[in-house]
Amino acid sequence: MTQALFFDLDGTLIDSEPGILGGIAHTLDALGHPPLSREALLPWIGPPLRDSYEALFDGDRARAERAVALYRERYDAQGWREHSVYADIPETIAALQAAGHRLAVVTSKNEGFARRILESLPFGAAFETVVGASDDGMRRYKRELIAEALSRLALTAADAVMIGDRRYDMEGARQHGMRGIGVLWGFGAADELRAAGADVVVDSPAALQAALA
Repeated sequence: MTQALFFDLDGTLIDSEPGILGGIAHTLDALGHPPLSREALLPWIGPPLRDSYEALFDGDRARAERAVALYRERYDAQGWREHSVYADIPETIAALQAAGHRLAVVTSKNEGFARRILESLPFGAAFETVVGASDDGMRRYKRELIAEALSRLALTAADAVMIGDRRYDMEGARQHGMRGIGVLWGFGAADELRAAGADVVVDSPAALQAALA
């Protein structure tokens, strides 16, 4: 049986660093927080933004919610456009679709923004569904997002593979007993992905196709 493929978005299909880091920098400035370096902010790409803000603000949930609201305002206006598609991804998606795989995006990004981004991409229509974090943040962890994707597509975990660049993708896959493939062109390292339980780690879209053949 041809498996369904669940793709992370940021760091897997698109390089979204400019929009995400620009949005975080904007919120910190607006809230009077000292700026953080790129090195300090890169780990924010992947996990739920609410959690990162709460940790930064020492558990101040109200301030974190204000930060999320400010971030969304900027992202809605411009941040969602500030990305680029990784080399060879369009061809890879086309090939996997032609091979009969069912495709979905499963991301911790807000679902509305994720859908808007996918609709703007030339290969976006290849994905049957886009599952992202709910507006209220109640659904934001990869385990929950994968469960939602399985439900929407009426699949079991054995029918699907999670593909992503961070440990959160691999941990979510493991929590479902699902195969996980880590990719190295995004924001995570091989050691991180393997420690989180990746079954395979690939360094190019071509290698991803080979791993799925």
